[in-house]
Amino acid sequence: MKDILQELETRRGQARLGGGQRRIDAQHARGKLTARERIELLLDEGSFEEFDMFVAHRSTDFGMEADRPYGDGVVTGWGTINGRMVYVFSQDFTVFGGSLSETHAQKICKIMDMAMQNGAPVIGLNDSGGARIQEGVASLAGYADVFQRNIMASGVVPQISVIMGPCAGGAVYSPAMTDFIFMVKDTSYMFVTGPDVVKTVTNEVVTAEQLGGASTHTKKSSVADGAFEDDVEALSEIRRLFDFLPLNNRDKAPVRPFFDDPARVEDSLDTLIPDNPNQPYDMKELIVKVADEGDFYEIQKDFAGNIITGFIRIEGRTVGVVANQPMVLAGCLDIDSSRKAARFVRFCDAFEIPILTFVDVPGFLPGTGQEYGGVIKHGAKLLFAYGEATVPKVTVITRKAYGGAYDVMASKHLRGDFNYAWPTAEIAVMGAKGAVEILYRSELGDPDKIAARTKDYEDRFANPFVAAEKGFIDEVIQPHSTRKRVARALASLRTKRLSNPWKKHDNIPL
Repeated sequence: MKDILQELETRRGQARLGGGQRRIDAQHARGKLTARERIELLLDEGSFEEFDMFVAHRSTDFGMEADRPYGDGVVTGWGTINGRMVYVFSQDFTVFGGSLSETHAQKICKIMDMAMQNGAPVIGLNDSGGARIQEGVASLAGYADVFQRNIMASGVVPQISVIMGPCAGGAVYSPAMTDFIFMVKDTSYMFVTGPDVVKTVTNEVVTAEQLGGASTHTKKSSVADGAFEDDVEALSEIRRLFDFLPLNNRDKAPVRPFFDDPARVEDSLDTLIPDNPNQPYDMKELIVKVADEGDFYEIQKDFAGNIITGFIRIEGRTVGVVANQPMVLAGCLDIDSSRKAARFVRFCDAFEIPILTFVDVPGFLPGTGQEYGGVIKHGAKLLFAYGEATVPKVTVITRKAYGGAYDVMASKHLRGDFNYAWPTAEIAVMGAKGAVEILYRSELGDPDKIAARTKDYEDRFANPFVAAEKGFIDEVIQPHSTRKRVARALASLRTKRLSNPWKKHDNIPL
């Protein structure tokens, strides 16, 4: 009996070493943790239960039968984060560069199937050179099996991808279908074809970092939702994000203890809006002052800064926030901001997270660049996402809400539940100057008349009361009471029931 127990421990020891000590040292030398070290940091201490520790590949080509390490390049299993269940796979770069084989894929598929069956999120720690060339089409089939599960799990359980090394070729499409992608600066990159192939085909000379590094994907492509300095920061931030999310689409997000009075009055908000209507202010100040304990988890911070997306808590409960940012492009909606916000709104709706929208939007960004890029179709994505959402929707208009952009930003007409406005709100088809130039074109030669007309238009429309008269605004509120009013609105909507007509699925304007 002792011999058998000893053999089990010996084999476990071999499995834990992955590709061997030399490769582990090389991984550390690159500033990266090993697959198992990452899992230890991500999960609660002692909570990890591993599956398929002794699985080995079945390939016999190219001399592969002589090298069959345990685990086959990926560590899979389940554990807890702050006591809540989660399934995890962590690719092991020390074993064949973390490349995906048939059995490697089967291990990932097994935990994804279990996650769906048991209603728990999946977190993938990606560090892989792509498909295992020695296995050919069997490896590609493995990828497709994982992709199919990503698709089936979408909107059922949250899926989070952390790119912690190379992620190339087919390997990028699994993360692309998950809800959130995070990267590690300087050690991770994602691209469909690497720099060598790019040079061969297009003659462009580009580094891996320029082609698909963290900066590229957080600022230019919007593929990634955020980037962190190193593995340790990335994993601790994933733990923080996980605390905002429900385990599945039938579960509510967790309720955290809170030490912040829901009726807290924030007098500084009364002076947040500048006297000059063209002067910007920082919308994040409002978000932080409304949130419990000022805690705000921003998503896609470095992309499309003219709109802000992220999670806060109010009375300990998760709320998704979408807000125009007057500091960037005057808060205009454009292609990038519409895509960014639409995806976030759809995530919140899929997982029953209420949406709080702060509005200060002068309209859609004009210009040929936007029109040629399809701003009509992209703007419609956000419109569609808000209109389709059945979760509680609370909207606060702080300043400008002009034209079609007023409609798009969770207006009463898109089934907004509570639509508030500050006294500084201006709800109109367009700004006074533009409106007067159209309405009184014949008087343009007389500056005094135009000035008087502009003043008259401002008095009539540069306020929230016309919309309030029509019931499009439920209440004009004092800025300092915003947290209290939003908290009460959300509390009243906890039992909201709303469903869309039966359909196989919608046809969002992609």
